[in-house]
Amino acid sequence: MTASRSAPRSQSRSAARLAAVQALYQWQMEGTALTKLLDEFHQHRLGREVDEAEDERYADAEVDFFDDIVTGVIARVDEIDHKLLAKLAEGWTLARLDKTMLQVLRCGAYELIARADVPTASAISEYVDVAKAFFDDREAKFVNGILDAVSKEVRS
Repeated sequence: MTASRSAPRSQSRSAARLAAVQALYQWQMEGTALTKLLDEFHQHRLGREVDEAEDERYADAEVDFFDDIVTGVIARVDEIDHKLLAKLAEGWTLARLDKTMLQVLRCGAYELIARADVPTASAISEYVDVAKAFFDDREAKFVNGILDAVSKEVRS
């Protein structure tokens, strides 16, 4: 791929975030081992053709960033889930959340906890955008509220 066709870093990170949510969904639902999961996404998803006849491709994603999010969430899932659970309304559990929503929140919380190089506002707004790919505005606002609360705890 030539430099002129490369996605800008912000777009490649956005694609990595979306792919990480999808990979973690697969990890939770199917129990796919981490190495197999990463390999599958590297070989068949990240920047690969979706429909050769239509010349459609998955968006180019920053692979190292994708790997860090997926690996980091899996490695720190208990810590992340504890922080998320503390931000839910009384009586709510993580099990009550939509499985995709849970992965969006886990990824966002991971970046807020472990990726000091990512500005707080960027991490939150990126995962609000990811939520909008799957849900309506109400759920996107929910993501904003939960991640904002997590950021106040871990970044203040």
